Amino acid sequence: MAAMKVGTDGVLLGAWCPVEGALRVLDVGTGTGLIALMVAQRNVSAMIDAVDIDHAACDEAGFNVANSPWHERINVECCDFMEYCGCGVGYDLIVSNPPYFDNGLLPPDHGRRLARHCGTLTYAGLIAHAASLLSPSGKVCIITPADAATTVACAAEKCGLGVNRRTMVRPKPDSDVKRILWELSACATTLREDELVIEGEEHHDYTPQYVALTKDFYLKM
Repeated sequence: MAAMKVGTDGVLLGAWCPVEGALRVLDVGTGTGLIALMVAQRNVSAMIDAVDIDHAACDEAGFNVANSPWHERINVECCDFMEYCGCGVGYDLIVSNPPYFDNGLLPPDHGRRLARHCGTLTYAGLIAHAASLLSPSGKVCIITPADAATTVACAAEKCGLGVNRRTMVRPKPDSDVKRILWELSACATTLREDELVIEGEEHHDYTPQYVALTKDFYLKM
């Protein structure tokens, strides 16, 4: 199987999610291990569990973690998240770049099908189970397509989680919102909502906002 590519969604979430004070972190659907590695880079105290249902993905994540400076703080486990019981204590932060193809043709490759199709993990299932694994002040941070907004908000409310922060992501200034970054928590706060534009009019002409958010994770930016 070809290696999974590192996508913009994962980079956005790994750079955007709040890591300050998070001692126990869970990365759901870790794929290449990208988000777990970014969290480890940003928070030198965090102990991170990274889970994925796909064996090939776990092998790749395990390799990437083993060859990183943060290998002693990241544990990769191959399992179905809906059957995952956690590390015995509540997580301060749970992050996930979840599957997002609710409908349409399944990708032909089995690993990509598991990683990208909601047939294996729905937003409602992800949020409900994540809520059960949180510490009292813990947060769930995910990135979703814009058209999943109502589904995510309803699923969070049903689990007793409020939306603390929401960032609308546009590929270009004149584009529609394509992705939403979510911060959910049982600790109610005033909703903070903002926007992020990735590129200017030209391809790879990244906006100052995107550069400031992600420059620490690219070799060239």
